[in-house]
Amino acid sequence: MFKGFKQFILRGNVVDLAVAVVMGAAFGAVVDAFVKDLLTPLISAIFGKPNFESLTLTVNNATFLYGAFLNAVISFLLIAIAVYFFIVTPLNALTARMNRGDAPPDPTTKKCAECLSEIPIAARRCSHCAQPVAA
Repeated sequence: MFKGFKQFILRGNVVDLAVAVVMGAAFGAVVDAFVKDLLTPLISAIFGKPNFESLTLTVNNATFLYGAFLNAVISFLLIAIAVYFFIVTPLNALTARMNRGDAPPDPTTKKCAECLSEIPIAARRCSHCAQPVAA
């Protein structure tokens, strides 16, 4: 009974997923602190207002807290910008540098001369227009 559970837990993808969740939570805290402690004060220094919580709109005794929504949108955009420029872009550059000497993979498809659709390399007839294709 425990043998199957042990195999399930020790599978690579379950352990990888657990590590990814823990690392994602820790990294989320780092990015949140970066945005809250560095980027938001920078924006407040430039524009003069760091918090929009007090912005409201009242219509027929209904209060719309659009300032809180604006804070959430700005926070999301700052987090997205921070993740893109400080993580995605450097990792893409690093990956491109590491793969610089690799040969491109062999193609698995070719274009049909008649309809220009993608077909497998080994195909003798186009699956879209049924025209014979040279090997």
